[in-house]
Amino acid sequence: MTDTIFIKNMVCQRCTQAIENSLAQHQILYKKVELGEVHLSETPNPSQLKAWEETITALGFEVIDNKRSRIAAQIKQRIINLVHHRNKGEALPKTNLSDWLSEDLAADYSYLSNLFSSIEQITIEKFYILQKIERVKELLVYDELSLGQIADELGYSSVQHLSNQFKKITGFSTTHFKQVRTEKRKALDEVGL
Repeated sequence: MTDTIFIKNMVCQRCTQAIENSLAQHQILYKKVELGEVHLSETPNPSQLKAWEETITALGFEVIDNKRSRIAAQIKQRIINLVHHRNKGEALPKTNLSDWLSEDLAADYSYLSNLFSSIEQITIEKFYILQKIERVKELLVYDELSLGQIADELGYSSVQHLSNQFKKITGFSTTHFKQVRTEKRKALDEVGL
């Protein structure tokens, strides 16, 4: 048992709160809980751990126990954090996504890319684009930023690039989406499925 447990479908702050509550319920001591990961203070006994896993499974989470799945989950969490959970005004990394992930996970990008595609049935790039489009939808619904500001925040080279990608993925122009808002946003763990 390592002191870190990786958890699938843990994609928002409410998810971390649910995991924290379940850890407390089962009296499992932890250092911290972050998206996709629980850092334990000490190893719980096997029956305690099994009961906790049953609890979180009922909540829609899953403990990831093989190395390849853990790496794929880490990639997803890093991208979700990058797109959805940066501090306001914090810029995207200046390097491209492949270099950033390779450095962040200390692994060759071609290895990460092949592994991710084989497990998730989608490329890292496509997953990243889908996450960015979900963020664009969210920001369009909030109607607080101009399309130019949204493009800047999400690292698009231009408003036109954002608009073209948005239309290609959703079938709507950004203007039409703001007007009708008929396409519901997806939960972050459902993007790419």
